[in-house]
Amino acid sequence: MDKAVTLMQQFLLWALLVLQGKTLPHWNRNDQKKTKVKKKTSNPQFNEIFYFEVTRSSSYTRKSQFQVEEEDIEKLEIRIDLWNNGNLVQDVFLGEIKVPVNVLRNDASHQAWYLLQPRDNGNKSSKTDDLGSLRLNICYTEDYVLPSEYYGPLKTLLLKSPDVQPISASAAYILGEICRDKNDAVLPLVRLLLHHDKLVPFATAVAELDLKDTQDANTIFRGNSLATRCLDEMMKIVGRHYLKVTLKPILDEICESSKSCEIDPIKLKEGDNVENNKENLRYYVDKLFSTIVKSSMSCPTVMCDIFYSLRQMATQRFPNDPHVQYSAVSSFVFLRFFAVAVVSPHTFHLRPHHPDPQTIRTLTLISKTIQTLGSWGSLSKSKSSFKETFMCEFFKMFQEEGYIMAVKKFLDEISSTETKVSSGTSEPVHLKEGEMYKRAQGRTRIGKKNFKKRWFCLTSRELTYHRQPGSKDAIYTIPVKNILAVEKLEESSFNKKNMFQVIHTEKPLYVQANNCVEANEWIDVLCRVSRCNQNRLSSYHPSAYLNGNWLCCLETSENALGCKPCTAGVPADIQIDIDEDRETERIYSLFTLSLLKLQKMEEACGTIAVYQGPQKEPDDYSNFVIEDSVTTFKTIQQIKSVVEKLDEPHEKYRKKRSSSAKYGSKENPIIGKTF
Repeated sequence: MDKAVTLMQQFLLWALLVLQGKTLPHWNRNDQKKTKVKKKTSNPQFNEIFYFEVTRSSSYTRKSQFQVEEEDIEKLEIRIDLWNNGNLVQDVFLGEIKVPVNVLRNDASHQAWYLLQPRDNGNKSSKTDDLGSLRLNICYTEDYVLPSEYYGPLKTLLLKSPDVQPISASAAYILGEICRDKNDAVLPLVRLLLHHDKLVPFATAVAELDLKDTQDANTIFRGNSLATRCLDEMMKIVGRHYLKVTLKPILDEICESSKSCEIDPIKLKEGDNVENNKENLRYYVDKLFSTIVKSSMSCPTVMCDIFYSLRQMATQRFPNDPHVQYSAVSSFVFLRFFAVAVVSPHTFHLRPHHPDPQTIRTLTLISKTIQTLGSWGSLSKSKSSFKETFMCEFFKMFQEEGYIMAVKKFLDEISSTETKVSSGTSEPVHLKEGEMYKRAQGRTRIGKKNFKKRWFCLTSRELTYHRQPGSKDAIYTIPVKNILAVEKLEESSFNKKNMFQVIHTEKPLYVQANNCVEANEWIDVLCRVSRCNQNRLSSYHPSAYLNGNWLCCLETSENALGCKPCTAGVPADIQIDIDEDRETERIYSLFTLSLLKLQKMEEACGTIAVYQGPQKEPDDYSNFVIEDSVTTFKTIQQIKSVVEKLDEPHEKYRKKRSSSAKYGSKENPIIGKTF
């Protein structure tokens, strides 16, 4: 906003963006977005981007914020309200702008100055030119989704991408190369690949391509590549519930509290006590950190699978760096996921609007500390990376071995489990070991002699026990993938305390820990490492099977279903309501808009194939990643072919829609997707 608002004493300005219906009496819904508050200015520049997604009520997702039938789209409008933040008094309305959707052109950017208007209350207004003006950049995109059969060839081509060698010659990768803004390509691509369980192999392949160009382990996955953007978008989609159960209660507490956490001496207000503020900040950081490092059971399976792949690839790329296996994962889960969600909770739907300035400052300080704890703990750095002296002093409170071990334990838990069929080539990760007692698996009578002291060892691949520490030959081995449940065992079963059972594909293994803390730790880590196993039990027997029946329910069959629900939760499959036809239509539109660049890439492949000499200076193809010009050329030919086939029905649709006959009439029937 370059022109000044003429009301001179406005120092705390914010804008509210609303998508609403103009003339729909049956409609009382709208979608609202709020900007940050700009302090001490009458000439604010917000520079924020907001997305409004409009869908048909019978289409795409039942959870859509804003649903509307096609004939009502022209009745929508965007309303922008400008307010002065009143702090202790009520906010003051400064003016509004209304932009009807029907004046916007598809796939076009509309940048213009708009005069602020008084609130439309039915009265004739005057002096509308003294409220100031606001500059907006509005981009409106409308997709025409055809019946499913039209998209088959393009979907098939895209879904083959993870199997293409090299990955840079795949249709999905080429889409990211030719789009002016990679973010436009990432969202529909990630949704489509997620829907068909193809995202993990694709993301793994493009991340491996990133690693080839990474020379320093300290900068691993720090760029803004197709791989990192795909993973960012994936975490936003599948990690929303994870963030809700992990962060939302604490963020609500912070946002609804008035505790000051400012520790910068320059920004302290009169009467503030910096030591009290440090304690407040440490309390929030510790509470949030503790919740995060104990949340691995809630981490979605898709995220764990990708983290596992990143960890293995990073270790292979930098075999002499013992910390890279952790930094490869922390660069995403701490830096790009938790830290971002803390500082911008509204973008992850954890809070309805931007918090107030003081809360934003508190969240920023917490986010910086959590981010540094994640990277510092994973790299075992001796010094923090803060530039500010006051943050360096504050962070000294967290430079303890306990924080490092908690970070590594958490990263181990979310990245060490092989939920897919293992290739057997990766090294298992050591998770826990210790001395406990186990009940003999034989048929001897119940008694003390049935329990023998053994040394237990758990890795990401198997649970074993040995006669003594350091023994290489295991007496008994249970593959982690065979574990069906891990639960406590009632004391009455063997008149022994601190017992738990590992239920697997053979007979249950009954184990006695030395104390209740140790028992809970083993149950916890065993549940975490096996949480994604197939065929996990939903119920179990809390007592043992002795003398021909279960002591808990007296069932005589050893194979009887459990009589009590399992206590360890299994991560629910992420249910993402995706309309794959709509996502494919968006990808088709992106290919159509980028045909010129696709043509340049095709020409570059031909040039590379013909000219084998040294490249002397930059040319048109130096901006493309082309590892195999022949395979890339073939893929581009396939893309052009399927796009051309889709052009014809789209052209017919546009002609019918632009005809004078009413849309939906016999002369101009709806040929879009039917429901």
